[in-house]
Amino acid sequence: MGPVFEFVGSYWWLVFPLMGVMASVGGAWERRARRRHRRRLEVLHAKAELKAAQAAARGVGTAALPGPQTRTATSPVATQPWSPPPWPAPPWQQQGTDSRTPQSQLERLFAAHDAVIARWLEYELDIAKLIAYPAMSDGRQPLTAAFLRAKKMADGLRPATAKTKLTRDQLAEYRNAVTDFEVAFDVAERDARRIRDSGFTDTERKRLDTAKQLLSVAIDQAATPAERQLAYRRVREELDGLISLSDEAIVVLENQVSLELTTGPTAQAAPPSAPGKTTTAPQPAPAGSTGPTPSTSSAAPWPVPARTTETAPGRVVHPKPRP
Repeated sequence: MGPVFEFVGSYWWLVFPLMGVMASVGGAWERRARRRHRRRLEVLHAKAELKAAQAAARGVGTAALPGPQTRTATSPVATQPWSPPPWPAPPWQQQGTDSRTPQSQLERLFAAHDAVIARWLEYELDIAKLIAYPAMSDGRQPLTAAFLRAKKMADGLRPATAKTKLTRDQLAEYRNAVTDFEVAFDVAERDARRIRDSGFTDTERKRLDTAKQLLSVAIDQAATPAERQLAYRRVREELDGLISLSDEAIVVLENQVSLELTTGPTAQAAPPSAPGKTTTAPQPAPAGSTGPTPSTSSAAPWPVPARTTETAPGRVVHPKPRP
């Protein structure tokens, strides 16, 4: 015991720092206890408000629901039962339709389903977009394959009409399928815009650039029919083996090219005349001229002046002196 007393006698001043440490530890423990108690009260209060809101949504009175703010009729402060704060009107009440019915929910799901399909068809039928983002048509890409699987699942669960009678489980299953379809398409689209044509070699990228330039010629009204037909065939050749074009995309491209071929020359040959503007009738060619007749039509070639002498251009002819 002697060494213990000697230690205490030599280091008795350590009692004060130890008391401070113990006080700080005790204060921290007390603060944590108060914090836990406050959180527990907040959770209880939130649960009571949630129950009251659910009861109000179902049309059940809130007077029988217990809550921390409920006042009885014998309370000297107030005689009215506590009611939850007013909630904002849901979208179906703002638009005048009740979207809680299965039919209205199916209509919204149909609209979301069709919107995603329309966005997908923009890549599937537009050759220019397909060249710019080839991953959207490549089923070997994991995200594209996941999107196609989600589309097949949503299409399989889609009812025939919005008036089809579905159970609650069937409606929830279709809703989840449409949500997965939207998310899968968004992820696949972002990835396709990120990678673009990075999966191709330099030679293949050059072929894609060539196909993009030829595509603009194939649907250009300023090009001749022969140039457009040649550009269309070259586009098919450049994309062969690089991008798999669907039959619908080929039909759309052929319709665009044929539309340009049928409407281009006609629009150039007979432009609409401005109101109030008179058109001069073509004048007959002067006698002795061999050139084409000048015309005011924009489709006619530029008039070439006819030569009436056999003198070669640039040759100086001196008159002969008279005898």
